[in-house]
Amino acid sequence: MTHATTRPTSPRIAIIGAGLGGLTLARVLHTRGIPATVYDLEISPTARNQGGTLDLHPESGQAALAEAGLSEGFRRLARPEGEEMKILDKTGAVLLHEAAEDAAGERPEVDRAALRALLLDSLPDGTVRWGAKVADVTPLAAGAGFALTFADGGGVSAALLVGADGAWSKVRPLVSDATPLYSGISFVEAHLPDVDHLHPAAAALVGRGSMFALAEGKGLISQRNGDGRIRTYIALRVPQEWAASGAVDFDNPAAARATLASYFDGWDPSLRALITDAEDTLVPRPIYALPVGHRWGRVSGVTLLGDAAHLMSPFAGEGANLAMLDGAHLAVALAAHTGDTEAALAAYEAALFPRSEAAAAESAENLIAAFAPGAPRGMLDAMAAHGPGADEDQSTPRSLVRPEGPALAAARRGPVA
Repeated sequence: MTHATTRPTSPRIAIIGAGLGGLTLARVLHTRGIPATVYDLEISPTARNQGGTLDLHPESGQAALAEAGLSEGFRRLARPEGEEMKILDKTGAVLLHEAAEDAAGERPEVDRAALRALLLDSLPDGTVRWGAKVADVTPLAAGAGFALTFADGGGVSAALLVGADGAWSKVRPLVSDATPLYSGISFVEAHLPDVDHLHPAAAALVGRGSMFALAEGKGLISQRNGDGRIRTYIALRVPQEWAASGAVDFDNPAAARATLASYFDGWDPSLRALITDAEDTLVPRPIYALPVGHRWGRVSGVTLLGDAAHLMSPFAGEGANLAMLDGAHLAVALAAHTGDTEAALAAYEAALFPRSEAAAAESAENLIAAFAPGAPRGMLDAMAAHGPGADEDQSTPRSLVRPEGPALAAARRGPVA
């Protein structure tokens, strides 16, 4: 794993952000013999919880790993049993149960931390510079690249700059004035550890994969992680300032649990227990998205990928998958246009924009369905419309309802000072 904190020379290609997309870009470039340096604001690879689990789609996340030569490693980490899925109403009645054995088997779950470690371990030592928080980006004269200044006072310059730095990207303003907009939905992340032994009722309720309980503009979205815990996202339609307003005293875990549970008065006790029995760490995560169809004109020497380019709600399960696909496609384009970076970037963005627009539109529509009056009926109807006999080009049922597991990691935390 790369732990280097310094780099002796300025790179030709600088990637800002060591998330899945940035690391996939660096890895695929490495397989083509093209060096790059990744800069990340975290002080180490393990400085922050990397989030939960996600299902990698064969046409995007898995395709990117194949391009990176890491398919075998992924298969060792994947958890096919995580494809189990349940949809419940507020009474705890199971309206849909798709066992893992009944799923297509094409989208096994994988813990984000394990996937990130796979990518990090595939890179040469010194590829990632940790503790490199970008404070300023300045274009150099005559289109010669960009000068990066870090919070510690250091700096480098790069001929090609790639913003893989999430929702509150420092690179995006170079190409776009767009900023993320609040979706109207906020999550609070809660955990139950070692559920098979400590919380067997919750283990049975959620199953081996994901569970959605939705009604009245709110929901409980739970997923089993590889370490035996259940991670639940408590979803509420609340004002943007809700998390910081004092409506919930997050400094007092017992009081916070009680307040959050009160939003679910009248729900089945087994569902409320996902809140009342949770550990003390409760993390609010408002959901933001860039405008659907976000794009920019060609700006020399710079581009974006992942959430920096197309932040969307987690309700299409596409965020991490598209970020990885972006990284792989950009690397392939750069390798195919050696000596003509602008041609590579133009080709990459020509494919990026329509692909991300379609996914963002789907995500926005799914969020509306998940929290509309009568939920989860709208979600079930959408699944039925995309079931057997439906247009095979449409989204599969699983993409309609499975939020990206770690969607509420750094990119969802809000602006980083």
